[in-house]
Amino acid sequence: MTRRFLKVTVLLAGIGLAVFTPRRRRPSGRLPHIQQSELPSEPTRVLPVEKTSVQSQRANAKRWMLRFTGMFVVLGLGGFILAASGIVSIKASSGHWAITRWFLQFSKSRSLAIHTLGLRIPSLDEPWKIMKGAGHYDIGCAPCHGNPFQAQSQIAEQMLPPPPPLRYIRSRRDDAELFYIVKHGIKFTGMPAWPSEYRDDEVWSIVAFLRQWPALDAQRYRELASGRMTFGQDAASNLQHPQGIPRPVVESCARCHGVDGLGRDTGAFPKLARQTPKYLVASLQAYARRERHSGIMGPIAARLTQDEIEELARYYANLPPQRSVSATSSNTEAIARGREIALQGIPQRRVPACIECHGPRAGPRNPIYPDLTGQYSEYLLLQLELFSQQRRGGTPYAHLMHFVAGHLTPEQMRDVAVFFESLADQDETVTIR
Repeated sequence: MTRRFLKVTVLLAGIGLAVFTPRRRRPSGRLPHIQQSELPSEPTRVLPVEKTSVQSQRANAKRWMLRFTGMFVVLGLGGFILAASGIVSIKASSGHWAITRWFLQFSKSRSLAIHTLGLRIPSLDEPWKIMKGAGHYDIGCAPCHGNPFQAQSQIAEQMLPPPPPLRYIRSRRDDAELFYIVKHGIKFTGMPAWPSEYRDDEVWSIVAFLRQWPALDAQRYRELASGRMTFGQDAASNLQHPQGIPRPVVESCARCHGVDGLGRDTGAFPKLARQTPKYLVASLQAYARRERHSGIMGPIAARLTQDEIEELARYYANLPPQRSVSATSSNTEAIARGREIALQGIPQRRVPACIECHGPRAGPRNPIYPDLTGQYSEYLLLQLELFSQQRRGGTPYAHLMHFVAGHLTPEQMRDVAVFFESLADQDETVTIR
């Protein structure tokens, strides 16, 4: 096989030499004999010098174009034969040549510099964004990149190229470049793209967490990633409950939403306690089918069986609706404006009253609608923004919110979100009429 490959290579080199070597006409040793009948009857017309020069340039350009075309054809055939021969190694254990590493790094840096031009960077200092990014990083990124108290795995170190440790990533990449890498991934590496292309807010939460990485120690990292929970070999002993806690809650839900269903007292994760089982089941099914977009919840829901979905939905629906005092409740003017929209709607903008579907009010409601009483304002505001951008799916009735949210201003969205969160300070038996 090697001899055959060498013969083909020599043949291609010969063809290339024959194609690319310029040819010159050699003058004949004697003048041709011209018959009298072949002489022109009229005087020969002499072409202008300028026209002859243009024709010569065109002929030269055509010859060079043919040569370059032939060169690319030969190189293409040579590359195909090289790949077909099988002598090019694809093993990661051999590493890259120094020139290959430089070229790949140079190409990556230039691509990032061009594709991040003009990218608008949102505020990344909110604690709930940092916590949200930490929660996903711990389950989705740490196995390859490590964390403050655990080095990269030996398996990840054998990847080519190996995943970079992220403790010093802030000195190498700016926020826009980190966003682009996390969202789109990198070709020819093990870095995947974000599972949902519609959730830039989730990607920015990862960037917000990576900004804090250099200042984190092991304890602070654990607090951000899983709160007061300790997930490890003793997970079961740390999550005792009188009625017992379903396995999917321990493995998939409690890290962010808490065993008590209160979302760790932050807008990073919604409260699930007291939501109806039908709403929770429909939401998880929508995540699994990618009808409700999320790079965080989608992969988690897709791993759950139907029995597990129904089990954890019953568990969170039966939890007591505990309340936590909200810091935004002091904004009385915003609460008053939000209360008016929630109770009366905005008739001139065809926005209905929120409490008709989302409570709290007397009388029956569709169980597939979520109860917004006491929900975190940061979470509600984000959902309204996603609905207005038509990037939020969910239950079969989610499309109704596209119209409603699209007719609210950013200030009205914020007022409504603050109002519903303020209801956490009231007794659950209070009914708004």
